[in-house]
Amino acid sequence: MYFFLSNLSLVDICFTSTTIPKMLVNIQTQSKVITYAGCITQMYFFMLFAGLDDLLLTVMAYDRFVAICHPLHYMVTMNPRLCGLLVLVSWIICVLNSLPQCLMILRLSFCTALEIPHFFCELNQVVQLTCSNIFLNDMVMYCSAVLLGGGPLAGILYSYSKIVSSIRAIPTAQRKYKAFSTCVSHLSVVSLFYGTSLGVYLSSASTHGSQSSATASVMYTVLTPMLNPSSTA
Repeated sequence: MYFFLSNLSLVDICFTSTTIPKMLVNIQTQSKVITYAGCITQMYFFMLFAGLDDLLLTVMAYDRFVAICHPLHYMVTMNPRLCGLLVLVSWIICVLNSLPQCLMILRLSFCTALEIPHFFCELNQVVQLTCSNIFLNDMVMYCSAVLLGGGPLAGILYSYSKIVSSIRAIPTAQRKYKAFSTCVSHLSVVSLFYGTSLGVYLSSASTHGSQSSATASVMYTVLTPMLNPSSTA
């Protein structure tokens, strides 16, 4: 558990470091300019660490599932080799997801006036500014959102459905509370991460107001890492 917490903490630090320093510099200098190379770089690392956050939260849900539903087999199942392999696979998946999407941006041509209605270079906002055909980019983005968003979410929901069933079968209230308390911080971060992420894209799809989208995005880019389960572990 603490191995995953340490990895999640590191990823959260890197995640916030991709956007917050630049945002603070912009506020300090009263300048909202970013170079093209800087924008591409920011998009790459943002997608990389956001995806890692997502997958690590899923891995931690599996860890809680094994700990609560199969406590006698926990040390055997969640051995150091498997834990390291799960983190390594998460890194590989996220690199293979973010790199092609950023490379696909390089083939696009942009109009002269470029203004991103956001506090960082968000992929969807950048793609909307292009003068080129973005059908392929949209398809890749939607497929990525389904696989890296829907897949891990389904895994988390399945894990917690099993966890709830196991907790309900525990005879004493004290043991139920102790078992559930190990999941509260993780569950709160998962809810905030997915809730705000879904809210951002639903609001941007239903309305053209950028203010609500940018405000909601602060929740999962700034506040969610601050609620890292390691802070309450």
